[in-house]
Amino acid sequence: MLTAFTAGLLLITVSELGDKTFFIAMILAMRYPRRWVLVGVVGGLAAMTILSVLMGQILTFLPTRYINYAEVALFLIFGTKLLWDAQRMKATANLEEMEDAEKAIASGEKKLKIVPRGWGIVVESFALTFVAEWGDRTQIATIALAASNNAWGVSAGAILGHTICAVIAVMGGKFVAGRISEKTVTLIGGLLFYLFAVVSWWTKIA
Repeated sequence: MLTAFTAGLLLITVSELGDKTFFIAMILAMRYPRRWVLVGVVGGLAAMTILSVLMGQILTFLPTRYINYAEVALFLIFGTKLLWDAQRMKATANLEEMEDAEKAIASGEKKLKIVPRGWGIVVESFALTFVAEWGDRTQIATIALAASNNAWGVSAGAILGHTICAVIAVMGGKFVAGRISEKTVTLIGGLLFYLFAVVSWWTKIA
């Protein structure tokens, strides 16, 4: 369980810093009371994590060997993609993720039509975060982890990782974002995925 918890915590914390959901939380916290935004964002991320873990548990009905091979393959694919993206980035480029977050918020607010007060802010933050996280590499990685690791450990680690990133984004997102190198974070994320691929291969296949 401890291994699954650590894997979930590291994977999410590194991958989500500077991601689109990070900037969604940051922008919303600049517009609305931070406590309501934090509740909604953490709720959305926790709900997505639980859903992803449940999806991963469904996959446990498949032959274990196939699941292990798929897990290693996914980690290698994500790691390669992140390293490739890192090589093409400028050292301090965060503009693309920021623009994506702003577009997601603008589009979401038109569709939701929620009064931005109290629980309305919580609902908006929850919905925007949940939708933005759907299909993200961290969701797929969480599914892969949960398919071959302790579900409770993965859930706890991933939720804690999401919460840490959400707190950073909401409480000091603007300050932190200006000092985070997206290239560096992406590079670390790619190497981390490679590390998970090696560990998974060594412990479950080799």
